[in-house]
Amino acid sequence: MTETLTDPRVVRAIELAWREAALLDAKDYEAWQRLYADDGMYIIPIDRDAEAFDDVLNMVHDDARMRGLRVRRMTEGYALAAVDSAITVRTVSRFIPADVDDRTVTLRAAQIIVAYKRGRHDLWAADVDYVVRLGASGDEDRFARKVVRLVNADEAVPAAGFLL
Repeated sequence: MTETLTDPRVVRAIELAWREAALLDAKDYEAWQRLYADDGMYIIPIDRDAEAFDDVLNMVHDDARMRGLRVRRMTEGYALAAVDSAITVRTVSRFIPADVDDRTVTLRAAQIIVAYKRGRHDLWAADVDYVVRLGASGDEDRFARKVVRLVNADEAVPAAGFLL
């Protein structure tokens, strides 16, 4: 693999991941869902080693329809997840380009989320796999897939009133 973090295609993919983190911390879920391709998937598996997700149990396995329903639940009406949601700060780092061509960038990264709610801090740590479909410009780049592999995915994970 000759692609590095300075490859302009990789930089665009990293910038998309950072933009997503900022939108999620700002709770701008409408803008967040526009970062995904129409056929894009947002997945949080229970098995950290899983590579196929359609026929296994996942915490989250969202296509465009399910992302839309999730966003609606978090933004409309009275939903405990939205009304009493945590304040979050995300750090996404340790980017490793796995596969790069002129249309797609696959990255691996680490994500730490600190969530503050009711006087308590919770820490969420994960390895994240991104597949970014590159558009004609950086503004047109979209996630084709995001897989969040929580470090404690096989244990009881408390419900989160925010997206990972």
